[in-house]
Amino acid sequence: MMPTPSRRRVLQGLAVGAVGSIAGCITESTGSQNVTSTGRGNRRPNDATDTGSGSYSVSMAPMGTVTFEEVPTKWLAAAGHWVDMGLALGRDPPAGVWNSGYYITKPYYEEIPDVSVDKSEMIDLINNGGMSKEVFYEIGADVHVMDPNRILYRFKNFERADIEQISTNVAPFFGNTIHSGHYPWHDYRYYTMYEAFEKLSQVFQQQERYNAFAELHTEFLRTIETNLPDGNHPSVAIIKSGSNEPEKFKPLTIDENGTSFKQWHDLEVHDAFADTNVNDYHATGTGYIDYESLLEIDPDMLMIRAHEQQTAKQFRNTVVEFMKNHPVASELDAVKKGHVFRGGPYFQGPIQNLVVTERAANQVYPDAFDGVKLYDPQRVSDIVRGRF
Repeated sequence: MMPTPSRRRVLQGLAVGAVGSIAGCITESTGSQNVTSTGRGNRRPNDATDTGSGSYSVSMAPMGTVTFEEVPTKWLAAAGHWVDMGLALGRDPPAGVWNSGYYITKPYYEEIPDVSVDKSEMIDLINNGGMSKEVFYEIGADVHVMDPNRILYRFKNFERADIEQISTNVAPFFGNTIHSGHYPWHDYRYYTMYEAFEKLSQVFQQQERYNAFAELHTEFLRTIETNLPDGNHPSVAIIKSGSNEPEKFKPLTIDENGTSFKQWHDLEVHDAFADTNVNDYHATGTGYIDYESLLEIDPDMLMIRAHEQQTAKQFRNTVVEFMKNHPVASELDAVKKGHVFRGGPYFQGPIQNLVVTERAANQVYPDAFDGVKLYDPQRVSDIVRGRF
């Protein structure tokens, strides 16, 4: 039996077209009926569409237009990039996330004064590789910040009717799979990190915080551009393996759509896999790469993901040391020159991106960015805490 809908919800129905089929292309402004979410507070929007009587609407693919009667407070998030955006907007952490292990807090927030996150009460929505429909009813959030199409693609126990029922009986979905552009089913609009960040600020009615971050981000990009060397930009291979003694890797190509790769775009590195027959792992779900294949490409730098929980020293003492002593890996130019680093998080929001980009800039262009501060951590803290 389906759990009883939360008493806090007074919701309108969501039409089939609002979620959109995985094969169809949905725009922001078409294919949906409004969804009403009941939350707390009641601040008038600045940028979102005012529908009268204190309610407001925000549009985003693939949901279309979503109408909120009040500002949501309790929320769920798909992954860490949305959690980081919420934190940047001064929100409390979400009640749940698909997998909290993929939401990396250290060392990123340690760089920002007076900003921290307690993940201990954050519920993991995925258990044993699956996600139940009942968990949405049990938590009773005001908004589900996640792409409904990704739910349908990943969890086969969900059908479009389930998404509609949860939207009607609990709260609307509001999200887009922005971290990677390699999913074949994602044939609707992608958003940049700051486009998605702005949309979420409208949902939470925190446009002033967003505007402060956007101004900081513009200055951040200007500082990068000023210090980037002319020419001689290295080739970077982004690969993934959680092992401290890796023998094979998932190759990740730097896609134009995907917030996961923002720092590499901003730093204008060359994708080592761009002119090869290596396919992105997430586009195919198969296709590991070994040291022999890497040696044929011989990239200037190796950025290895799934090691963000380690310190730089721990990474060097395990992964890098193993590669130095490996009969094939040791022949890689990047290994010989010590150009093997942690590759950054797969899911990153605006705060995390500031930290990992500054780190990457000093790894990729050590001479050009030596001593250069790309952002002021105290200013970030002030924005998060509402001190503009």
